[in-house]
Amino acid sequence: MAALGGKLTKRLVENLGPGRHGDGAGLYLVVDPSGARRWIVRVTVKGQKNAKGAPLRTDFGLGGADVVTLYQARERALEYRRMAKSGLNPRYNAKREVPSFEELSRQVHIDRLPTWKNPKHGQQWLNTLRDYAFPKIGRMPVDAIGQPEVLMCLSPIWTSKQETAKRLAQRIKTVLDVARFSGFRDGENPVTAVKEAGVLPKVKARVEHHDAMPWRVVPAFYAELETRTATAAKALQFTILTACRTSEVLGMKWDELDLDAQLWTIPAARMKGGKPHRVPLTDEMLRILEPMKAMASTYVFEGQKRRRPLSNMSMLMLMRRMGQGNYTVHGFRSTFRDWAAEEAGASREVAEAALAHQFGSEVERAYARSDLLERRRELMDDWSVFARLSERVVCP
Repeated sequence: MAALGGKLTKRLVENLGPGRHGDGAGLYLVVDPSGARRWIVRVTVKGQKNAKGAPLRTDFGLGGADVVTLYQARERALEYRRMAKSGLNPRYNAKREVPSFEELSRQVHIDRLPTWKNPKHGQQWLNTLRDYAFPKIGRMPVDAIGQPEVLMCLSPIWTSKQETAKRLAQRIKTVLDVARFSGFRDGENPVTAVKEAGVLPKVKARVEHHDAMPWRVVPAFYAELETRTATAAKALQFTILTACRTSEVLGMKWDELDLDAQLWTIPAARMKGGKPHRVPLTDEMLRILEPMKAMASTYVFEGQKRRRPLSNMSMLMLMRRMGQGNYTVHGFRSTFRDWAAEEAGASREVAEAALAHQFGSEVERAYARSDLLERRRELMDDWSVFARLSERVVCP
């Protein structure tokens, strides 16, 4: 009995707030922000190494705290530790009951956390299941879920929330695939069967366009921005000139900039495509950045809160106050693309590279080792010069 003691009590299990709470000997109670409680145990398998050559240390879900008591969790944790100490991986040797869909989903979430770009993406993965699958099939054993249960989750949102429904289907499929390869299921994945059967209605994809300001109007609008001293105006000028996304500009930090080399390198973690992106800085861009140094902030475009970036709505609200609310900030990427093709005569490869877009076939991309930086620098120089030509047009 002494071996089954620990730091937690029944009262603590019921009342502890969000976080990971240790009971001792590798057993933890995990409390989600939603209040859901589950057990995990961390063990190190004797004599086994992970991909990096370090001792194989891994977490295992033991079930929700609403169905697995503290004593039962300690019993299961002790079983797992004994196996690990003798060199047996509990993943393949433990005598386990078939988990519920929610239990296995949360375990898959834990296992895959290191593979996501950031914790937010990992949480979004779980939240989709929490909102649309757990209420319907969360408590069902994973071996009891078939096509009717999958349809029960997907049908209510298939036409009204198409993208969400597609993500939900993929995540349910992932959990059930893990269940099969863990020995909890047999046969075809019901999500695959539902898709191939075509029982869900076909939904025509709607492409969302961001209203773009005509490129001929840009110089007059840019000149009007020049008369404003607010940080949002300077950030918008910089966004227009770089043709970057709002989040990339507002999240820009000084340590990403090499002002001597006139280069801004956006880390992969902040890029939509998950790859670093180099942006050539023109003289006009540097002119905008120079006064920002006086703020002595981590972020180049600091917001109202000290050492925090501008709000992602700040530039859009500025455009509305200037009477340009029919256009969007993101639309300036399309504006630049149109100008590059129609006025500058830039090649497709250079224009798409400036927007950090992939282009061409997989074979073409495999051979496109260069990011065309110097050719893009020439194009961005021309774009900066064009934006300053305010005498060419009157802003409507």
